[in-house]
Amino acid sequence: MAVGVLALQGSFNEHIACLRKLGVDAVEVRKPEQLAGLSGLIIPGGESTTMAKLAEKNKLFPALREFGRSGKPIWGTCAGLIFLADRASGVKAGGQELLGGLDCSVHRNFFGSQLNSFEVELPVPALASQEGGSTTCRAVFIRAPAIFDVGPSVDVLAEYPLAPGQAVEEGGSKKKVIVAVKQNNMLATAFHPELTSDLRWHSFFLKMVSNGEKGARVPGAEGIVATPADLPQSLSQVGDMPVFKEASYFSLEQQ
Repeated sequence: MAVGVLALQGSFNEHIACLRKLGVDAVEVRKPEQLAGLSGLIIPGGESTTMAKLAEKNKLFPALREFGRSGKPIWGTCAGLIFLADRASGVKAGGQELLGGLDCSVHRNFFGSQLNSFEVELPVPALASQEGGSTTCRAVFIRAPAIFDVGPSVDVLAEYPLAPGQAVEEGGSKKKVIVAVKQNNMLATAFHPELTSDLRWHSFFLKMVSNGEKGARVPGAEGIVATPADLPQSLSQVGDMPVFKEASYFSLEQQ
């Protein structure tokens, strides 16, 4: 089983390290032909406008859309969530091209500037039910987007309650926003699991990939039970994430 990581910009190195810790063949994707033979794809966090421009320059959008239409699982984190959304607000002047396919409305940089980045213990019962461990996960929000609404076929996996004054722009009256969803073959998180040592989100996604390889319709989060043979029996056996000093992600000024 080979899983690709869109490697145009952003935290692709961290995702690749997580996949390799789980014994999965991780492939950097920069050209359309590199999608051939992959069983799943991760679109990492980074600067979403820059990623879109590079994807357009490399003529990736048609191939990425076809990959999604084929039913192969795609997981978008942070900027990757923006990429997958059908509708986006708060984008730069002139807009940006979206991959689409995920029936949701997302606000780019909902939580504010880089200085407003934060970490929190986020309740995710569906993740704990499938992968075991704590009922919360450590969620790292870096200039993060948020989902305002979803279509009827989208499963909401996690929501974040807003503190007074935390919401911005048109979300100012909201008491909570959606930060993790799943729709058929698409998974999206507004935060960065790849920046923690908790590999359960990657394991969760790999089960979607495993089910897709077997030709089965990807079920809702509560129905994923298959375990890829190459995963360790306990994710607690996996060590902490390495620190990628060469990564430029944290110096970004825009999401």
